[in-house]
This record gives sequence, C-alpha cells and structure tokens, in this order.
Amino acid sequence: MRKFRMLAAFLAVGAGLISGCSGTPDSGTSTATAPSSASTSTAPGSSPAGSAAPSPDTETSVPAPAPATSRPGNGPGQGNAELAITLVPSPGAPEVNYTLVCSSGEPAAESSHPNAAAACAALKANPAIAAPAAPGTSQPCTQQYGGPQTAAVTGMVDGIAVDSKFSRTNGCEISTWDAAKDVLGASGGAS
Repeated sequence: MRKFRMLAAFLAVGAGLISGCSGTPDSGTSTATAPSSASTSTAPGSSPAGSAAPSPDTETSVPAPAPATSRPGNGPGQGNAELAITLVPSPGAPEVNYTLVCSSGEPAAESSHPNAAAACAALKANPAIAAPAAPGTSQPCTQQYGGPQTAAVTGMVDGIAVDSKFSRTNGCEISTWDAAKDVLGASGGAS
C-alpha cells in the first residue's frame, strides 16, 4: 500500500508538471471550446460569433494582398512630404539635421531645410528620389570615390513611408546622390 501511495503521488506530480509545460489549464485537460459569449465582448465593427468572417487570429489559405508599393513612384507626384534628413559630412564630423515638410510641392513653415522650396519642387517632380531603388546585380557601377559623405532620409512621401541611405562610394551611389541633392540639402553635403 505504501508503494502504491508513492506511485500515485509521483504520477500526480508528473501530471502537474506536464500540464504546466503544455500550456493547458491547471486541470491538465485540453479544452477545444471557445470562450462563451458572456465573457467576451464584440468590438464595434467586428463580426459577432457565428458569422462567416474569420477572426483576426484565424489562419486562412488565402494569401494577404501585396502592398500597393514599397517606394514612391517615378514621375510627377502630389508633392506631400514629411521628412527627417541627416547628413554626415565625414566620419567623426557632427551630423547636420533638417526637417522638410511639403504640401502640394510647397514648403511648410515648420521646415528647417536650407532650400525647402527646391526640395519640395524636386519631390513633386519625382518622389522616387527620396527612396531610390538599389542597383541591380547586372548594373555596372564605376569604382570611383565621390567622398565620405553619408545621408539618411526617413519619413513619408505622398503617403508612402521612406527610409533611405545615401553615400558617394561608387558611380551608382554618386548618381543617386546627385539626383537627390536638392532633398539632401545644399549640395547634399558634397563639396
């Protein structure tokens, strides 16, 4: 009888440990029932229980739609932007920070950009200059050095988030920098 009690105690402890590790309720049994509607509330605009619309946590076999675009388009845009621009003239040099806010291609009063009118006009003419595409592997880039300057542009252009890095370490990057020089400020940090 004593061995039976020890075995029963051992099994009870083991069952408790297993249920604690499995994420099931303390009873050690798994339940597959949904919570009752009395304990949950339905948010406005969401589907009530029993409707055909799946909950946000439900896995489906339908793929999610692709994002409209990951960067602003080439060609004329709306000219709306809210950007933070950071220039580093050389390693160890202090950063130069600008804020650029444009509405329909015109600078807003809160812009601290040195030539906000030119920057807003450039973004309206071609919003993609704020988020250039990376050169393809088949695109040759001359191995020339344009200087140690680097820049970062973050924010929104025509409602699309941008987070771009610029440098002047080869021909392709120099070309990209030169295209965005009005947005980067002054001569884009390049002398």
